[in-house]
Amino acid sequence: MLSFLSLGSGSKGNATLVRGGDTLVLVDCGFALRETEARMDQVGLLVSDLAAVLVSHEHSDHVRGLGPLLRKHRVPAWMTHGTHESLRDARFDGVTEISPHAAFSIGDLRVEPCPVPHDAAEPCQYRFEHAGRRFGVLTDIGHVTPHIRGCAANCDALILEANHDVDMLRAGPYPWPLQERIRGGYGHLSNAACASLLGLIDCSRLQAVALGHLSEQNNSPRCALDTVAPQLKQSDAAVTVLAQGEPGTWYEIQ
Repeated sequence: MLSFLSLGSGSKGNATLVRGGDTLVLVDCGFALRETEARMDQVGLLVSDLAAVLVSHEHSDHVRGLGPLLRKHRVPAWMTHGTHESLRDARFDGVTEISPHAAFSIGDLRVEPCPVPHDAAEPCQYRFEHAGRRFGVLTDIGHVTPHIRGCAANCDALILEANHDVDMLRAGPYPWPLQERIRGGYGHLSNAACASLLGLIDCSRLQAVALGHLSEQNNSPRCALDTVAPQLKQSDAAVTVLAQGEPGTWYEIQ
């Protein structure tokens, strides 16, 4: 069985649990260690249950608790060379550097990195496969590329970025340079761009789409759902929004 659970998603921290067979991994560790431990405890798990931590990029909302977690619990970490070199807190062992273009395995999980356009050193996201099922995590994306379309295609479940509503961002409190960064080609996907991506791929296998990395200032769950869900009206896929403040529940891919 392949399944996933978000420990939290948004600008204040991101972390996703993925389980395939007997293997449990964490994608990103964007919460302080104590918070990560508390959220895992809420869902009945310990950090020591992890086989690995996979890191997408070096921004603090994805690695805030990484160093303390690796030093305390000695969990191995996997990341690109560029991400490893860019981490300010590099006082930990057990890092395996990966190519964003080469698949690898961790226990019962096959992992396919996907290079993404984002304003980081060498960012990538991940697609997981187990027992013939596929699950992709695709956030922190400035624009949709062929790599991203390929990663998202033929998945059974996806976490997709729906960071902002363009009109809310334009009318919101952020200064113009920050607005330009967010909506630029190396920033974050808007609700409309997320919907457009789904229109470019084969969604016939999709069972679930979880919208992640929503901006608290420039988006709302209702706005994201109203924009993205109609793109899947011909599909049976359930569309949900990931919360920032608390863990979600396990979604088991059938």
